Amino acid sequence: MTLYHLASAAPANIVPRARPDFECELANASGVGEVQRKLSLWERLANNDAVRRVLILAVFVVIWEGYARWTDNPLLFPRFTETITVFLHDLLNGTLVDRTLTSLQPLLIGYAGGIVLAGLLTTFAVSSRIGTDLLSILTAMFNPLPAIAVLPLALIWFGLGMSSLVFVIVHSVLWAVSLNTLTGFRSVPETLRLSGKNCGLKGMRYVGHVLIPAAFPAILAGLKIGWAFAWRTLIAAELVFGVSSRSGGLGWYIFEARSELETSRVFAGLLAVVLIGLFVESVIFRAIEYRTVQRWGMQK
Repeated sequence: MTLYHLASAAPANIVPRARPDFECELANASGVGEVQRKLSLWERLANNDAVRRVLILAVFVVIWEGYARWTDNPLLFPRFTETITVFLHDLLNGTLVDRTLTSLQPLLIGYAGGIVLAGLLTTFAVSSRIGTDLLSILTAMFNPLPAIAVLPLALIWFGLGMSSLVFVIVHSVLWAVSLNTLTGFRSVPETLRLSGKNCGLKGMRYVGHVLIPAAFPAILAGLKIGWAFAWRTLIAAELVFGVSSRSGGLGWYIFEARSELETSRVFAGLLAVVLIGLFVESVIFRAIEYRTVQRWGMQK
């Protein structure tokens, strides 16, 4: 039997039952949750990255000062106040500034050279199979090799000067940046790769327009690692053979202070190294990260 026959067979005198009307009062939702509320001072400070990092540094300073007062041996572990006094004294008289500039010159040259060579190697690697095999073998061979281990060869080849420092810095930067960049290129989705090739992109245009933007988080991580390797390699190299040009850098500053048993000056030199590292990481790389991968939605 069809629906039409069922409907026609139903009694015609059935009237739908009337439902009584009723009203509902709106519930007071003011106590359920806060839709919008002005944050307190403590909540605003807790959500600020800079404030949290400063508080962490303040905790380290308190621990440093407390441990130094507990040991009460300035020759082994000076107080933070003593270190700051020496640091400010050498900063104001220009000693630390000159030593820092002396260290930064080969550092920047070597870091830039390592990045350029890493870019050329990874471009060749993603453009051909032989390039991929070459870079894989080179990174497997030289990436585990400490840069300070090739310092004797640098001294033989280039002598006692800036060229030796630049050589070991390039070695420390090249393989770390290349490995991270190649890993980032390999993690690019195949859809993006095919889209770039369908648009006719090849060689440097393919790398610059497709691979680098997609792999930039890994590239940025490689740049950070390369900077850290370059910075500590430079300080270690200066500690070994000291003067690189007219005067020594921060590593030689620390070595001289150790030779004269001025432990507070040793800590002042280490503090300068740490502050420069914090500045580069928290200001320069942070700004690059905010303007690229965070703005693109690739990182939080």
